[in-house]
Amino acid sequence: MSLPLDTPQDIADALGYLQHELTERQNVSENNINTTLAALTAQLQQLTQLVANPSPPPISNTPPLPVPSPLASPPPTLMARRTRPKLSCPLDFGREHHNSHAFLNFCSLYICLASEQFYNEEERILWALTFFKSGRAAKWSKNMFCQEVDTGVFSIQTWRDFEQQFQVHFFLVNAEADAINALEGTSYYQGGWMVDNYLNNFQALVSNAGYTDPRTLVVKFRRGLRLGIQIATMPYGQPADTDPDAWYRAARRIDQTHLANEAF
Repeated sequence: MSLPLDTPQDIADALGYLQHELTERQNVSENNINTTLAALTAQLQQLTQLVANPSPPPISNTPPLPVPSPLASPPPTLMARRTRPKLSCPLDFGREHHNSHAFLNFCSLYICLASEQFYNEEERILWALTFFKSGRAAKWSKNMFCQEVDTGVFSIQTWRDFEQQFQVHFFLVNAEADAINALEGTSYYQGGWMVDNYLNNFQALVSNAGYTDPRTLVVKFRRGLRLGIQIATMPYGQPADTDPDAWYRAARRIDQTHLANEAF
């Protein structure tokens, strides 16, 4: 910018200084802007490269946090009802008096171990009656159902009533004499029973008969066993004739082995 010729020298100098200062500052601002733009461009290029080629995360030397141990199993009272072992049902009951104690005890034990299967007392009684399939037992069961049809009320209401009525109709008046007679005959023989059922019936009989002599118990027990089980005890060395418990264990072991072989 040109000044008039008559401009004082001091004013001309001041204006010249201002013009120079303004030019310098303008140059500095442009340099700063260019520097900032260059820095931003470089950062943008770096971000673009990171997006296009992501690098794996750095490996940390920090030890991993401990994995919490699994929670302990809740106590049985908080768990769902546990699975019970499979229970066998009692044998069908007919008219054999010497089986009555064993049958009633078996039913009571089953109900105790599998109580969740029965909603009420009536279901327990009806379940037991399903095994009354022959002889006096079947007639007694039929009479109760006939009475229910006539009166509209089942004659036995509780399991305790059932036990009492069962004892009245099927327990022997002279259990000792009848047990002795049974053991002197062949009606107590194993036949088609499993050894466990035969053993339960045999022990009930000898208890009622009052037999305690070990040799007598072995003789009676062996005589009633199926011939195949008697023969199968020989290769293992037959138990002593004065050790009935050893005979009971041997017979049960052989019977269970036969059942396992049949399963395969």
